[in-house]
Amino acid sequence: MTPAIKVLLADDQALLRSAFRVLVDSEPDMQVVGEAADGAQAVELARSTRADVVLMDIRMPGTDGLTATRMISADPELADVRVVMLTTFEVDEYVVQSLRAGASGFLGKGAEPEELLNAIRIAAGGEALLSPAATKGLIATFLAQGGGADEDGPGAAEYSARLEALTTREREVLVLVAGGLSNDEIAERLVVSPLTVKTHVNRAMAKLGARDRAQLVVIAYESGLVRPRVE
Repeated sequence: MTPAIKVLLADDQALLRSAFRVLVDSEPDMQVVGEAADGAQAVELARSTRADVVLMDIRMPGTDGLTATRMISADPELADVRVVMLTTFEVDEYVVQSLRAGASGFLGKGAEPEELLNAIRIAAGGEALLSPAATKGLIATFLAQGGGADEDGPGAAEYSARLEALTTREREVLVLVAGGLSNDEIAERLVVSPLTVKTHVNRAMAKLGARDRAQLVVIAYESGLVRPRVE
């Protein structure tokens, strides 16, 4: 029997946490292992409960969700913890920062219950919670913040060195991942099996030091490998 997905709830609104707990605990394949009212408590509970997925509110008093996500991502012992950011709007000014900090994706607080449960399962499976619509919003936000690697800056050289480690096929797959395509869609585009695509994605993640697909999207745009199109 597959172990239940351990979920940690981090939100300063007790009523919202209670609603999430009832929803999550009603599913046979997941359980709430802790509740945090701020980011610092979330990091502490992530360590003690070994949660698989943290539903993290971006805006909390004291240590906010963004800082907490950075702390979780920077801790080698929490490498398997996936963070899904909860936002008032699906795309706001903190989304790009959240993904850079190590979040696996984001979800609007107004999402339907089934969307929330699906998001937990997707994150626990190591996939990025980035729908095509969310990816487009991410790109728009990224552009608005002046995202992209400075060709003369130190970051550009680092990205260039990392990208050189990729094979031609891995680069091709990375570009399609950045476009918001799923493994099945990429497989159809490249006329290969989804398993082959998954292998290329995993190798690209390992070479680029990315935690998941969400990080691959950020790297693809920040490195300049993919240039957002302004419609």
